[in-house]
Amino acid sequence: MLCKLMLPEIRELIENRDGTTLSEALDMWQPADIAELFADLSDADQKAAFRLLHGPQRTLIFEYLDRPTQHMLLESLEPADAGALFNDMSADDRTALLEELDEADREKHLQTLSAQQQAIARSLLHYPEDSVGRLMTPDFVAVRPNWTVEHVLEHVRRHGQDSESLNVVYVVDHDMHLIDDLRIRQILIAPVHITIERLMDSNYVALQATDLKRSAIEVFRRYDRTALPVLDEHHKLVGIVTIDDVLDVAEQAATEDAQKFGGLEALSEPYASTPLFTMVHKRATWLVILFLGELLTATVMGYFEHQLDQAVVLALFIPLIISSGGNSGSQAATLIVRALAVGEIRLVDWMKVFRREVISGSILGLLLGSIGFLRIATWSLFSDVYGEHWALVGMAVSLSLVAIVLWGSLIGSMLPFALKRLGLDPATSSAPFVATFVDVTGLLIYFSISIVVLGGTLLKN
Repeated sequence: MLCKLMLPEIRELIENRDGTTLSEALDMWQPADIAELFADLSDADQKAAFRLLHGPQRTLIFEYLDRPTQHMLLESLEPADAGALFNDMSADDRTALLEELDEADREKHLQTLSAQQQAIARSLLHYPEDSVGRLMTPDFVAVRPNWTVEHVLEHVRRHGQDSESLNVVYVVDHDMHLIDDLRIRQILIAPVHITIERLMDSNYVALQATDLKRSAIEVFRRYDRTALPVLDEHHKLVGIVTIDDVLDVAEQAATEDAQKFGGLEALSEPYASTPLFTMVHKRATWLVILFLGELLTATVMGYFEHQLDQAVVLALFIPLIISSGGNSGSQAATLIVRALAVGEIRLVDWMKVFRREVISGSILGLLLGSIGFLRIATWSLFSDVYGEHWALVGMAVSLSLVAIVLWGSLIGSMLPFALKRLGLDPATSSAPFVATFVDVTGLLIYFSISIVVLGGTLLKN
């Protein structure tokens, strides 16, 4: 709110090119709030304001800006200024920015780095794009097991400002093999004369640099850590991953899953900055597939055209029938995809889920079937729209609802398991896909039950 109230004053400082006062004003805010402020400025004002900032403040604010704004500001800077900015950025934030640039721009910015920072940047970019290695930072505090607590505290005072996080101190040997990790609290309350070795229990949790980013989310959640060490293939400590970066990965993963589940390909950029043609392309693919699937409903209805001619009343309940099955399938798919994503259930639990969905799907089907029969019976007291065989029509609709809701629940719950077993993303079993499949098969179930129940009455042959 403070940022919004100060916008006129900020714009005035920008117009007056009063960089000193602007820096002093922004020092009163959190970097995240300043990034929100920048979002409310025009591109020209953003460029002007950023040019007025200098030193650590400029870098800190830049790291909190959204990606499109970062790219825009980079293009507006002189090569020397851009180089200074990249040199001052934290290694993990710099890697996240560099990996999104094309090869030519990435190499151009890498050449502006100091020899030490360039080596760090290239080593992090060497890891696979979706790996933990791209998330980590090499800025951490490492100590030896034979050091005293006093020695460690002095080391932290000298080098701690370069660390991404001081919550944990890592114990390594002379070859940087990880031996243990110690909470800084353990060190602060320990007698200063004892050695680190006496505090160790060799019970630590670590990530591998080649692990998938998404796997880090579960490790952080399970062990309730704010930072975790990252090891290479030789068990050497090469960096740490902090919780803020993992939260970004979790948000991105949740966004991708939500988009896939909504029936489109995951967007690689925010909605507002995604090019229109790209947006259409990612949405069109699934829409075409789903549309072709829905065309099968016309084929099914054509196959049962004779029955519809004899009992037109059956057509009245088609929207009710297929929507109920699609809704139950979408519900089940949503629950199972999320449960798989957060580790509540595993592939081996498919039979347990199957049994639960048989019971819950049957109960839900009976509930909807009862409501459907009651609706037909009530309407028949005041109208003859369902004819003299309204009870049989109600029975056909009720039984169809039970079967289709059960079928939808089973399809929606089992499809994510099948996709995960095949190595695919369970989120691909999007609600629209499940609904489309259940729509088509639901019509077959509906007409098959109707033929059995209404045979010899409304349906002559």
